[in-house]
Amino acid sequence: MPAIGSARLREMKPRWGQFLRSVTARFVIVAFLVQLTVTGGILLFVQQSSETALAAEQKALVVELRDDLVSAWHAGGDAALRTIIDVRLQQAHGSPPVILLASAGEDPIRGNLGDWPTVLPAQTDWRAIELYRTGSDRAELMGVASTTLPNGERLLAGHVITASLRLARVNEEAITAALVIGVVFALLSALLIGRVLSNQIQGVVTTARDVGEGRLGRRVATDGSGDAFDALGQSVNAMLDRIEALVSQLRMMTDGLAHDLRSPVTRIKVTLERAIIETDDETALAALERVSNEAETLLGMLSTALLISRAEAGIGRDRFVDTDVAALLEDLGEVYGPLAEDRGFEIAVEAEPGLHVALHRELIGQALGNLIENATKYAEGGGHITVRAAREAGGIALSVADDGPGIPEERREEAMRRFGRLDPARHITGSGLGLSLVEAVARLHQGSFVLEDAEPGLRAVIRF
Repeated sequence: MPAIGSARLREMKPRWGQFLRSVTARFVIVAFLVQLTVTGGILLFVQQSSETALAAEQKALVVELRDDLVSAWHAGGDAALRTIIDVRLQQAHGSPPVILLASAGEDPIRGNLGDWPTVLPAQTDWRAIELYRTGSDRAELMGVASTTLPNGERLLAGHVITASLRLARVNEEAITAALVIGVVFALLSALLIGRVLSNQIQGVVTTARDVGEGRLGRRVATDGSGDAFDALGQSVNAMLDRIEALVSQLRMMTDGLAHDLRSPVTRIKVTLERAIIETDDETALAALERVSNEAETLLGMLSTALLISRAEAGIGRDRFVDTDVAALLEDLGEVYGPLAEDRGFEIAVEAEPGLHVALHRELIGQALGNLIENATKYAEGGGHITVRAAREAGGIALSVADDGPGIPEERREEAMRRFGRLDPARHITGSGLGLSLVEAVARLHQGSFVLEDAEPGLRAVIRF
């Protein structure tokens, strides 16, 4: 289980890395950050506004109480002030009032505080401070204001704001919960938007992939809404219509040209063979045989070019059949074994049992046959040729390897180019289309074709 888990983690890391580098991921991140910023900004504004409003309300209540007490003193002196202090303390409800009338020397005269707070100045409009009320064994947070009466006495007025503090904490917790919920919904909505956009784009990607694999009749689905994606789909479909028409014309021209050329070249070949049989002149016979060989090469080039054009156009996928790869390679070994022996080579077939895959048996056979013939031609001096089939990560690899001189890495791309022939191979009969056909067959099977170093020699690998 740990091994399986670690393997899954290794597989997921590249996928996550690829996703994070994608445009969709960047869009999701931007959308999430925008929504998070807006949501966080609104909630922060609400929190700050509510705290400011609560503080302003607390201060207004304290200032109002202080002003009422001062007004009572101005209206009736000390007697009136003491009376209203008693009334206010008896009628306490909600946030209890805090009142203290003290002498100029800060000795308590009336109220529910035992002493004048030493940290509180004689004149202040607002102060939050923890004090003990008379008869209480715990300190309470109070909002107070103080003033000095004309007769020198000091007056402290305020309210216990512990309940308001609890309300502020509840408000803060509610806003925090709302922020968490907002973050979750912002992430979900960003992912949903990203998924919708990805699905819209995926339709275009799937169509382009299918067309690239030869299914030229595929089109992007449109809904007629006229939006940007619908306009993109219509533009892509118009382009594909044009491409399909051009490819069809090219295919018809290529097929027609190949067929038209094959007929006269075949007649030339037949005429040359008759002339070879009828002539007795050694010089003329040698010349006719050379011309006949060139005609045979030309016929091969036409046939190979026709196969390449059809493979690149995606023709032949309807002939894919489930194939036993090991049996296919064994057949190739038997067919090309005598040819290889005549040229001093030994063919070894190595195939894992149980390899079954849907493929075009004839084209794959011809592609591998081309690789075997190339090995017998260019790996001069004889040696070993290994035809191998094996499972690889994500698919199957078919390879033909020899122990000849190989091809330098910097010239392998040139060797795979159509009609490309490296200088050492110029004297060997060939068309320069063999590797191009192998590459076209690999693409027909949604695979790839590469040349690798066999150490020593060259390994040609088809992966699909």
